[in-house]
Amino acid sequence: MMTPKFSLSLIAGVIASALPYSTFATDHSVANQSIEDQSAVNKVSNTVFDPVVLTPSQTDFGGVGLMQMPSGRMAPEGEFNIGASINNEYHHYNVSLQVMPWLETTIRYTLVQDLLYSSDESFSGRTKYTDKGIDFKIRLLEESKWLPETSVGVRDFGGTGLFDGEFVAATKRFGNLDVTLGMGWGYLGQSGNITNPFCKASDKFCSRQGDYKGKGGSVDFERWFKGPAAIYGGIEYQTPYQPLRLKVEYDSNDYSQDFPVTRGNVDMTQHTPWNFGVLYGLGDWGDIKVSYQRGDTLTLGVNLTTNFNDMKAIWRDEPITAYDESSNQSIDEVDWQRVNQQLNGNAGYEDNRIYADDDSVTLVATQTKYRDSDEAHDRASRIFANHVPETISTYRIIETNQSMPVSETLIDAAQYKKVANNEYFDAKVADASQTDEVTYSPSEHSLKSDNLDRWDYSVSPTLSQSIGSAESFYLYAVGINTAGSVWLTDKVQASGSLYFNLFDNYDKFNYITPPDGTSVPRVRTMFRAYVHENPVRMNNLQLTWFEEYGAGFYSQMYAGYLESMFGGIGSEVMYRPLNSNWAFGIDATYIKQRTPGDWFGFYEQDHQEGGDYGRDYTVVSSGVTGFATAYYAPQWSFLKNTLLKVGVGQFLAGDKGTRIDFSKQFDSGVIAGAYASFTDLSAEEFGEGSYTKGFYISIPFDIMTVKPSKNRANFNWQPLTRDGGQMLNKQHDLYELTDERSPWFTRKGL
Repeated sequence: MMTPKFSLSLIAGVIASALPYSTFATDHSVANQSIEDQSAVNKVSNTVFDPVVLTPSQTDFGGVGLMQMPSGRMAPEGEFNIGASINNEYHHYNVSLQVMPWLETTIRYTLVQDLLYSSDESFSGRTKYTDKGIDFKIRLLEESKWLPETSVGVRDFGGTGLFDGEFVAATKRFGNLDVTLGMGWGYLGQSGNITNPFCKASDKFCSRQGDYKGKGGSVDFERWFKGPAAIYGGIEYQTPYQPLRLKVEYDSNDYSQDFPVTRGNVDMTQHTPWNFGVLYGLGDWGDIKVSYQRGDTLTLGVNLTTNFNDMKAIWRDEPITAYDESSNQSIDEVDWQRVNQQLNGNAGYEDNRIYADDDSVTLVATQTKYRDSDEAHDRASRIFANHVPETISTYRIIETNQSMPVSETLIDAAQYKKVANNEYFDAKVADASQTDEVTYSPSEHSLKSDNLDRWDYSVSPTLSQSIGSAESFYLYAVGINTAGSVWLTDKVQASGSLYFNLFDNYDKFNYITPPDGTSVPRVRTMFRAYVHENPVRMNNLQLTWFEEYGAGFYSQMYAGYLESMFGGIGSEVMYRPLNSNWAFGIDATYIKQRTPGDWFGFYEQDHQEGGDYGRDYTVVSSGVTGFATAYYAPQWSFLKNTLLKVGVGQFLAGDKGTRIDFSKQFDSGVIAGAYASFTDLSAEEFGEGSYTKGFYISIPFDIMTVKPSKNRANFNWQPLTRDGGQMLNKQHDLYELTDERSPWFTRKGL
């Protein structure tokens, strides 16, 4: 996903770190050198001769810590880590993200090597038993001169209980030595080397429930901080050789209740509670590590790291047009076609129309190139200043999306020319511009240039994936999506897309109906029939009517084949105040489920007989889905740059409930989020996982390529594909279409 980055200073630093420690001593002869020489020496000392620095590292389970044991330490905000650790009993694969300075999150898959997913080979084949876990850690105290960095955390809080545990840990830095002392419960306290302090307060904390809630995946608050407790600790030492770190820990788990022991009679006897590890840094992008644990177990691991706050765009972009005062005396002398072309190529405004009268020029267009609206406004204003006559006092830019006007920016021409000439310190286009509601009504007689393209098309690769399934640890489908659209009127668009499946392994996906016989309609678990058994399919074919009513009200109406599995007719209405941190929308759609083998067919009845393995099942021959959704961007400092979406309504399978989506945007523009659907289905009706949950990362194209772009690459991960809590995949979303009113997806990088 992320490409490791190297730099000359990094390579020089690694080479320097291999030198004897005495090379870091100061050469006092430097004092006799010139200021220029001293500066050069300082520059070198800040690269090649940097002193060694201890930085946080990851545990075998993911998350900052020692080997098995978490510490109280946090990684820098925005750090994203992909890791794997392997030994005879477990293969751990994890992803950790430091969401906030005080919040660390981890997603983990564990393949238990000595056990199969199930005893039914026709169901899961030789797939290893797979455990899915989610961890979090919250910082309680920042480290100070006297106090350690202290955190509380929960491991595997949404899994099946294989590794579930809680901990409180404190870590103090002494030079290049981190010292950790902690207390664990559950998996982290199995040795029971201390009495559970909560047990003294209430007997209910003295024992811990052995099984898990529902079908797994539920949060078992009832188990937290109960049962055996144990003290653990350890150290991490940064050696004088920068890449090399050493770890020693006292393990608070005795492994007597590990899953391979209780389920498979595997011998995991702990010969010693002391674990020893060596970690070798690969620069600022990764680590490799080896440890000797339990007195007889060798564990190998690797971690790859980047930081979402620090990722920077490196563009080969066309420079902004140089300012050259226009010699045109009237708007009739302007070469408007040339202006139109420059606005498209240099400023990124596509499908543009230009209107002009005696004192103002107006651009109505869609910005497709720059996330930073100031950059786009600066470039557009420079082009206007170079071409329009002095009589023009106002440049007006009306941002549109899918023909809907979203915002209007007025730029004072005289003030902007001062900015273009850098007539004062820190001159910027924002000094001359103001964004407000759209009030301008263009008239056809003032239209000077029309570059509106009514046709559009695209070709893009797609990847559908599922991780941790019974049939295979990784299921995937790789294909090509071709899409096209045409505007029938200024507000009505016809669009469609064809999907060409290139290769997949969904032939292994044999989910038909859950063994417990749930009667939930098959709305998503029929994915194999739509992908693997239908390699060329029409994803969607629809008509959409977009409308803007003014004062922040927007709507869309749509009808046709809305996505690969459903068709229907529906509408969405949204109110989104300008420059506001909240919005509200309502959508409702009458749906019919499409038949997998027929581009244009629909199921005519809910009950279907004679499915695979002779099991009957149900579909949605007709139904309604829809939600009332509130959007809120908190203004609190401890939740900065976040967005919360809460929707209440009816899902595809007819189950009712709420969808909660929380996301964080980092300085680079990368968005990381998680969602969960809670419905009126019981855990037994839903099946394995208990409820739908998922995670996603959205990465701006312009930090992955050398060209500025407003497009994004989206990576979505859902632990299990089930039918409850599923939403319609609409082609258009009004919150995203109206983003310019209060930028979230197009918020400029910091």
